[in-house]
Amino acid sequence: MNSCVDSDTRTPCYHCGLPVPPGSQFFTRVDNEERQMCCPGCLAVAQTIVDGGLDNFYRHRDKQNVKNERVRKENEEQRALELRLFDDEEVQQSFVRKTEASNREALLVIEGITCAACVWLLEHHLKKQPGVVDASVNLTTHRARLTWDDSQTKLSAQLAEIDRIGYQAHPYQPNSEETLLAKERKRAIRRLGVAGVGTMQVMMLAAALYAGDISASMDSSIVGFIRWASFVLATPVALYSARPFYDAALRDLRTRQLSMDVPVSLAILAAYFASAWATLSGSGEVYFDSVTMFTFFLLVGRFMEMQARHRTGRAGNALLNLLPNSAIRLVDGAEQLIPASQLRQGDRVLVKPGHTIPADGIVRKGRTSVDESALTGEYLPLSRSVDDTVVGGTQNVEHAIEIEVTETGGDSRLSTIVRMLDRAQAEKPAVARIADRVSRYFVGATLVTAAIVASSWAFIDPQNAFWITLSVLVVTCPCALSLATPTALTTATGTLRTHGLLISRGHVLESFATATHVVFDKTGTLTEGNLQIQETVPLINESKRTLLALGAALESASEHPIARAFTPYTSQRADSVTNHLGQGLEGIIDGRTYRIGKPDFAIAITGETKEPTPPNMNGLWLLLCSEHSPLCWFRLDDQIRPEAATAINALSALGLHSVMLTGDNSGSAETVAQSLGIDQLYKGVSPEQKLEILNRLASEGAEVIMVGDGINDIPALAGARVSVAMAGATDLAKTNADAVLIANDLTRLVDAVRLARKTRIIIRENLAWAALYNLLALPLAATGFIAPYMAAIGMSASSLVVVGNALRLSRRPKSRS
Repeated sequence: MNSCVDSDTRTPCYHCGLPVPPGSQFFTRVDNEERQMCCPGCLAVAQTIVDGGLDNFYRHRDKQNVKNERVRKENEEQRALELRLFDDEEVQQSFVRKTEASNREALLVIEGITCAACVWLLEHHLKKQPGVVDASVNLTTHRARLTWDDSQTKLSAQLAEIDRIGYQAHPYQPNSEETLLAKERKRAIRRLGVAGVGTMQVMMLAAALYAGDISASMDSSIVGFIRWASFVLATPVALYSARPFYDAALRDLRTRQLSMDVPVSLAILAAYFASAWATLSGSGEVYFDSVTMFTFFLLVGRFMEMQARHRTGRAGNALLNLLPNSAIRLVDGAEQLIPASQLRQGDRVLVKPGHTIPADGIVRKGRTSVDESALTGEYLPLSRSVDDTVVGGTQNVEHAIEIEVTETGGDSRLSTIVRMLDRAQAEKPAVARIADRVSRYFVGATLVTAAIVASSWAFIDPQNAFWITLSVLVVTCPCALSLATPTALTTATGTLRTHGLLISRGHVLESFATATHVVFDKTGTLTEGNLQIQETVPLINESKRTLLALGAALESASEHPIARAFTPYTSQRADSVTNHLGQGLEGIIDGRTYRIGKPDFAIAITGETKEPTPPNMNGLWLLLCSEHSPLCWFRLDDQIRPEAATAINALSALGLHSVMLTGDNSGSAETVAQSLGIDQLYKGVSPEQKLEILNRLASEGAEVIMVGDGINDIPALAGARVSVAMAGATDLAKTNADAVLIANDLTRLVDAVRLARKTRIIIRENLAWAALYNLLALPLAATGFIAPYMAAIGMSASSLVVVGNALRLSRRPKSRS
């Protein structure tokens, strides 16, 4: 009403507030003043209030309106002050980075997003604002990346614009986002719980009501009791559980956008209030079962979507949480323990053995090994000395070092990977963009059809116009259409889960069905991910067991991943073991000195200067020497998974091309590829290069399944059409992937492809049936041949057909070879 008054210059009616029509001459005296009314109805009600001595009502109402307006203005002023705080550079340190010139880029979390229409509205509205360079919103994680020219506009102005169109933006910070996610999940569970309990009870009562209608033997008092009980049980479902749909629909209408929330809200409210009127008046039909069931199904779908989105959101949070909370800063040689967030470029930091490096930097003093497996996925720590770069979030393994901080906050390597992750997830496939456009047209067509039917029947038969229109809305509610795809995907997902493949997103099976390429990481994916002794080559006349025992005795004093490969052969321990960083180990066994490690290091104990050559270039070769002569070569390498060859051959038989994409630059990459029959190999590639290669394959028309296990694979996992993580992968890779091989068996990928192709057939059958039902039922409902309760039963029956067909996917597909 207020919007109408604000946009109209005519005098508002003193009673209802609507504009007084031209020529209206309806007045009544209130508080000794003539007050103008818009119609005889308002005049009669106002006169009754005055005659009854209740004119204090108007005085109280006016005071309350003034108070409400004052509170509203105070809240707006308070919010504006809060938003201006985000223009402070110190506040922006953690979530804003400078790009070029005066441009700034911020990562935000948006509250209130419900569907693709929200994303479209936010992006288009922000891009139209002066000074905004770019704006992109991720529907999955509800994160927005906003780039603006700080010389033309301020961040607070854009946050206010987001507020103005019905959403709320917060800086993306892992800890605060976790709180928001927890609150959202609790609200969703409460609404879903109320809807679930209400639906079960109302459906039970509806079954009795339908049975009574069929037999025509139920007493009218019992019918009335069942209706009232259904009314009481359906009310919290319709007015509380379904509220998110109403809020989203109102916001969409205010911003002149259409989403599925509009007809869904209209159908739920119309069916509920029509049923409530029928219950109160004792005439007409009730549809409380349709109201509760439809609401419950929609909330289940939204909850599953929310769970997947939260899982994805936590991936980026956990990645940034690799950074430690504190750091040891050196000031004039003295150690100061400070929060890591206070580090700045140029600071000197002491990193002790076993501690996590707090920021990107350059080693200025000391030498050590750094475990970068959290970033690269590779198991061997890397040697780092003066002038070498180190990355925040990696772990110092051996000795204390001093580093000079080069990058912090939004410019760090970890933050860069998070941005790559968000960017890759924000890029929608063509199918999703088409679906977004079609959904808006479908909603518009539904509302136009209902309006035409209502206006037509208002002239033909005004008494039945409402019920016929309600039948049309119930028929056109896309229950079967909306269930056609998710029920098939859910059934297939459950089938694969029981056979070792956990799917976390609905698009996985659709993508598996159309895939043309499977891209594998090497370490931990095609291989076991653990160094093992693959070969022992004696150089003297001694048994392999004795030589392995000597090597294990030296390695038993080390925590290096290489040492773990010797653990099964340990029978004694060496004395006086010295760890020569990045070279190898030296120790005494039974009074004799031995060395094991790099060839040039080990051979030096014998006095020889010529470096010996390993038997071949495959794998990692270690030389064992005594003080008199070289004794033995040990070849360490990763073990190929026993089922890998079978899986790749089966994928090839299904028409998929296998590609290996690895950060390993050694000769073992070629060995693994050749032994598995993989023709296309990319080795020694960085996380950024992995994403570039996947993008290139996609531009060439390839539909890619990416299989990986490390954080270095996260951008590639996010950028691929569909991604799969191994069971032994890092938590971050598993959280971000679309699916996880919990059985750690690559042959389950073959099962997934077969089932996905069957699922695609089932989905097409379901969509065809749902479309046929709507094409047949809509004309019958629009012409008055289907009552609302018949439309509700038909909608339920159509849904059962779709669900029954989807249950055919509960059986694991068999190989047709």
